Amino acid sequence: MFTRKEIFSILVISIVLGLIISLVETLNIFLMTTLFVFIVVAVNVLAKKIMSFFLDIDIEVKIWEIKQLWVKKHMHFKNSVQVGIFIPLIIKFVTVGLVNWMACLTFDASGKVYRAAKRHGIYSFSEVSEEEMGWIAAAGIVVTLLFAVVFYFIGQGTLSRLSIVYAFFNMLPLFDWDGAKIFFGNVTLWSFLEIITLLALAATFVIV
Repeated sequence: MFTRKEIFSILVISIVLGLIISLVETLNIFLMTTLFVFIVVAVNVLAKKIMSFFLDIDIEVKIWEIKQLWVKKHMHFKNSVQVGIFIPLIIKFVTVGLVNWMACLTFDASGKVYRAAKRHGIYSFSEVSEEEMGWIAAAGIVVTLLFAVVFYFIGQGTLSRLSIVYAFFNMLPLFDWDGAKIFFGNVTLWSFLEIITLLALAATFVIV
């Protein structure tokens, strides 16, 4: 279900986030934090993979990257830059350690070949619609929040908080993040999930 490239991307981001969150206070804390981040990210990606399977869509998870530097066409990088690796480090430095940025991964989607042969419901076209992209991204957010609840009730508060914070950053309707895919696919769904995510985030400041 996961390609080698996807596993590598998840591992790299887990290490980067483990680094900025733990600040390598000790090796054990760094390794444990990296493991926790890996679990949260893997759960999120797996949920998207499952949803895409039921929609007959192939998705490829990758590190967030940009090529266009500005709105003008001539202002671009020669090659895509994987900003998903650098932005968390930069924001951690600029905010003097106050913000652990966690929106680092995106995904591309393409309809499977045999989708074109189906002639009913959402399978009328082989192209992947914005709404379908939104449902795939939403699946990742929903499952991440559900697991946050599960983690809390089994006594894994750190995993629960990481899940909620991960969902919060990825719900931002910017760039190519999950939030943007959900927003442009179904703004009502985005509004509902955003409210739930904000309530969950607020709860983390109340529940010890």
